[in-house]
Amino acid sequence: MIARALVHEPRILILDEPTAGVDIEIRRSMWKFLQEINEQGTTIILTTHYLEEAEALCKNIAIINKGIVVENTDMKSLLAKLHVETFILNTEENLNDKLQGWDSDKDCNIKIVDDLTFEVEISKKYSLNNLFAELDKRDIKISSLRSKSNRLEELFVHLVDEGSR
Repeated sequence: MIARALVHEPRILILDEPTAGVDIEIRRSMWKFLQEINEQGTTIILTTHYLEEAEALCKNIAIINKGIVVENTDMKSLLAKLHVETFILNTEENLNDKLQGWDSDKDCNIKIVDDLTFEVEISKKYSLNNLFAELDKRDIKISSLRSKSNRLEELFVHLVDEGSR
């Protein structure tokens, strides 16, 4: 259907849930293809419930709740409204008591998940550089870092909850 829509080389392409029900490989190749045609000048209007997809593909975003637009802005400005992010960190060796005495505050809270994993909730006021400096002081080597949840999803839930009140 996308191929048919592109035959006449439209300047605007409207897609409604284009990756719903497709497997991972097709979804990724479709993302790459959509990015390519967008870079060539085609404006794409995308409706999706997959917020990871919206965050990866969209420059601008509108969030609609019960038919009402609750946010309409560029992606960067919307993500800037996120005040706290939670990261999951994996270490190279057992944490033992290396996190003991860490003075968690409202800007940086730590929760140990297991011997090699912990979560850090960080406010915008506390930089990742500060976190890594403290980890370095404690001789904690990080093997991987990932966001606990999708940033756009967190904002969406917050905006929809706010609108419901």
